Amino acid sequence: MPGLTDWISVMQDDLQRSGRLRKIPAVDYGADLMAEVQGKKVLNLASNNYLGLSGHPEMKAASIKAIETYGTSSGASRLVSGNFSLYGELESSLASLKKQEKSLVLGSGYAANLALCGTFADRRTVVFSDRLNHASIVDGIILSRARQVRYRHNDMDHLAHCLEKYRDHPRKLLITDSVFSMDGDRADLMSIVRLCKDHSVPMAVDEAHATGILGNGRGLACELGVEKEIDLHMGTLSKGLGSHGGFIAGDHRLIAMIANRGRSFIFSTALPPAVIGAGLCGVQLVRAHPQWGRDLLRHSEAFRQWLLSSGFTIGPSTTQIIPVILGDNNAVLAARDSLLANGILVSAIRPPTVPEGTARLRLALRSDLGRRDMEHLRSAFTVLRQEMG
Repeated sequence: MPGLTDWISVMQDDLQRSGRLRKIPAVDYGADLMAEVQGKKVLNLASNNYLGLSGHPEMKAASIKAIETYGTSSGASRLVSGNFSLYGELESSLASLKKQEKSLVLGSGYAANLALCGTFADRRTVVFSDRLNHASIVDGIILSRARQVRYRHNDMDHLAHCLEKYRDHPRKLLITDSVFSMDGDRADLMSIVRLCKDHSVPMAVDEAHATGILGNGRGLACELGVEKEIDLHMGTLSKGLGSHGGFIAGDHRLIAMIANRGRSFIFSTALPPAVIGAGLCGVQLVRAHPQWGRDLLRHSEAFRQWLLSSGFTIGPSTTQIIPVILGDNNAVLAARDSLLANGILVSAIRPPTVPEGTARLRLALRSDLGRRDMEHLRSAFTVLRQEMG
C-alpha cells in the first residue's frame, strides 16, 4: 500500500510540472522598502506595507514602550486574562476610524473573517459572496456550513438575480472585499448597498487592502459615504496600518456577539503588547496624515498609465495593487526572475490563487517610493518588455 511520502511525491511532481510549486523565499527585511534576497538589496514591491509604516520611528517606539510596560506576551485569550488597557485604546481608535460604535481586534485578518462568518452564518443561512473574494472569506463561509452563493465578479445584474432567487429565504448575509487583493479593483459598493437594502440582506465588507489608503485612510465605505449602511466592517492592522492582526467594527451588539461566538477569537491567545502598541500608533499616524493614501493612489495611477503605454496588460486595477497579467505560469515565474535580477522584488501569482489562464505579477506600490525608485522600476520593466518581445 502506498505510503504518505509516495502520494505526496506525486503531488509535488505535478505542482512542479505545472509551475505551481511554492517555496518560502529567502527574503530578509521583507516589509522594508529595500528587501534583502540572498544577500542582495532589492526594491520591494511584494509587501503589503503600503504606507511603509512598519519601520516608522514612532511605530517602533510605541511597540518598544508596550513591551516595557506589559512584557512580550498576552499569556492567554482575551476572555481569560490576555487583555490589557492598550487593547481598549486600539479598539476605540479603530471604531472611530471606521465611524462605528465598537470594534474587536483578532489575531489576523484571516481569523477575523472566520469569526465574522462563524458568528453570523450557519446551516440555515445563505451567504452571497463575490467570486474573487479573499480565501479567508471563502473558508469562513465553508466552516460556517452556510449555503454559499457566489456571484460573478462585480456583476450587479447577476447579484440581483441571486438575491431575487433567495428573496424568501429567512437568513441571509452578503460579504465582499472592498479592494480585491489580486486585481486591485474596487467593489461596486454603492450598488451592492442598494441591492442589499432592497432585499433586506445584512452586509459585511472586508476593507483589508483599503484601510489606510482610501477615504483618507478610513476605507472605501467611508469614501463613498455608505459606512452606516453596512453592518460589519472588517480590516487588518498588518497592511496599511503597519502592524499585525485583524479587526471587525460595527454596532456594539454585533461586536459583542462575535466575542461570544467567534471561535477564532475565543480559542486564540490574544495578540502580544508590541503588536497592539504599534497598531494603535498606526491608526494615529493615518488619522494625522490622510494625504499619504491620496498620494499613493495618485502615483499608482501614473504608473498604471505607464505600464499600459509600454504594452503590458494590467487588468481593472484602480488602486495601489497592480496586476501585470501574463497568463502562463512559467512565463510569470520567468518574468519575476528577470525583475529580481534587475533589483525588483514582486510576487508571481498563479492558480489556484487566481483563475486559470490569468497568472500575473502582483505589484504592491507603496508611499515611500521615491523618484529614483520609480525610475528604477520603469527601467526594469522596460528590460522585461524587451525580453518578452
